[in-house]
Amino acid sequence: MIDGTAGVSGHRHADDRLLDDPEALAERDPGGMLRHTASGGAQVRESAALAAEANLSVLGGEGRPRAVVIAGIGTAGRTGDVLATVAGPRCPVPVIPHRSAGVPGWVGAADVVIAISASGRSPEALGAAEAAHRRGARLVVVAPPDSQLQSVAERARAPFIPVPRRAPARASLWALTVPVLLAARAFGLVKVNEADLAETAARLDADADRCRPTAESFVNPAKSLALGLAGSIPIVWGSSPLAAVAARRFGDTLSANARYPVVTGALGEAGRGRVGLLDGVFGGLAEGERDIFADPDVPTGEDTRLRLVLLRDGGLNAEDDTDEPLAVEERRAEAVQTLAERRGVRCDVVTAEGGSALERLASLVAVPDFASIYLALAHGLDPMAVPAITEMKELSNP
Repeated sequence: MIDGTAGVSGHRHADDRLLDDPEALAERDPGGMLRHTASGGAQVRESAALAAEANLSVLGGEGRPRAVVIAGIGTAGRTGDVLATVAGPRCPVPVIPHRSAGVPGWVGAADVVIAISASGRSPEALGAAEAAHRRGARLVVVAPPDSQLQSVAERARAPFIPVPRRAPARASLWALTVPVLLAARAFGLVKVNEADLAETAARLDADADRCRPTAESFVNPAKSLALGLAGSIPIVWGSSPLAAVAARRFGDTLSANARYPVVTGALGEAGRGRVGLLDGVFGGLAEGERDIFADPDVPTGEDTRLRLVLLRDGGLNAEDDTDEPLAVEERRAEAVQTLAERRGVRCDVVTAEGGSALERLASLVAVPDFASIYLALAHGLDPMAVPAITEMKELSNP
């Protein structure tokens, strides 16, 4: 056990016994990250109800915008990626995630800015909302009630969708995403109906049950994934644009919850260069020097190796000429699995399920979300408390 001067505590090697001890898990998760993550289905339902109360239908009467800017950072910023991929290549206007203060220079009265913050005080979201108001752009705000961001919305007379402040931002993906999707639907940019939301919520509920703390590792997909990743350098690739969003989300949670460095991206892009990592010093070269008599599940402290996680979509919406043929996606995924196998790099595969893009995305996000928390707990880390984040804010704020 390490207890650093900066408040860092935990142990270098994962203790797999902790994951099958529900009492130990609860003790090491005092902030309730597992409980917050299990609320994904409830977040979908509650956010949909709150968006309905906000009467977003009035947005449609103002005409289709020239472009939509999704202003936020961290998990809030990730909602822009979700909207872009759920809307798909046939979205009639550009959807542009914006992760810095202010708005792009071209934004004006013909555009929409959706400002999102789980805390309601993000400098990036506040700056974007203020800039949108000054430039006469249409503004929609997603934030907690009685927050600074709500005050900006009131001054601008902009639609405001409340987000209950119950969980940390990284455990509030669905609470932040659903209002963005429904605002975009009001503008006629995305097709998300009530059945899609209900099925997505049900999917998240089912995965939360499968990944519950009392389910033992051999039947719990999140615990199994966490144990496979322990001590490795994870590479997470998505086989489609939708799966790539889930891959980047897994990178977010692995970094924030488990404090693991991770490489993420789209499988098509990886095939243009990053797939070479499988040949490198943590890939094929390391595997070639492995002692064939050593137990692969017992870390030595000098055997850090790559672990590939492949998120496969097998999309259902290949109706448009701009969609990549499903056969191409499947061949590419099979190829990278074969490459990993030939080099001795272990590979985990999570395959999307569901009838809509939103439900398929949820099925690729839920288990990895839980896995990142279990990996943190196996190392004795509190997934809620990240001292470096607190110190970074203290050191960078005037």
